[in-house]
Amino acid sequence: MNEHPPTRTFDWRAWSGWAAIALLVAALMFGSGALMGLAPGYTAAIVVGVLTIAFGLTKWRATGGQRQPSLVGIAPFFVIAGILVFGLIQVVPYGRAHSNPISTGEPAWSSPRTRELMVSACYGCHSNEVEWPWYSNVAPISWAVTDHVDDGREEVNYSEFSTNPGEAEETIEVIEDGSMPPAYYTRFGLHPEANLSDAELVELIAGLRATPGLSEEESNGGDRADAGGDEDDDGD
Repeated sequence: MNEHPPTRTFDWRAWSGWAAIALLVAALMFGSGALMGLAPGYTAAIVVGVLTIAFGLTKWRATGGQRQPSLVGIAPFFVIAGILVFGLIQVVPYGRAHSNPISTGEPAWSSPRTRELMVSACYGCHSNEVEWPWYSNVAPISWAVTDHVDDGREEVNYSEFSTNPGEAEETIEVIEDGSMPPAYYTRFGLHPEANLSDAELVELIAGLRATPGLSEEESNGGDRADAGGDEDDDGD
């Protein structure tokens, strides 16, 4: 008499639990990524890696006619997957080549105090004097730190102001509107020196207004003066 193997049915309860944990992991990773300023693409790659490994472990556990693991049984797979992915991303070379090129010329700061405040608030990403913290060697935080510095230097590098001022004329604007330094830069007590008091901000902005090339108002004023000069020349 031939015996038919037992029919395997899809365990909706187990897989619903798997999906719930998967969504929770994704939400936690994207949330933590946003807190540290990690690019969504990096976060997505990590999430996919964790979910893929966890799914593989789940399928492996379910081989041989065994039932899909319960909700409690699934959780350890995500822990194992997280540890494996964390270890794997440490071998990625990106984010470890920290450098501080030679300065080619800073702005003509209105006073040493103005430069001091700028160093505290902005030089962590917008200069060639970056102090790379220990966690800048640990992925994925190292990826975020490197991205922040690369992007910051591309927008404006005060250590290379004389050769490439970039968007330096927006310095006062971004400080006044609170977009610089970004929230993630001082979150969790990091870089406390960048948390300038209201009095220090007033002092800094006044010093920046007196520093050539760091104010849109100065640029616009210069344009208007040139235009006025042209009109006078035309009148002559």
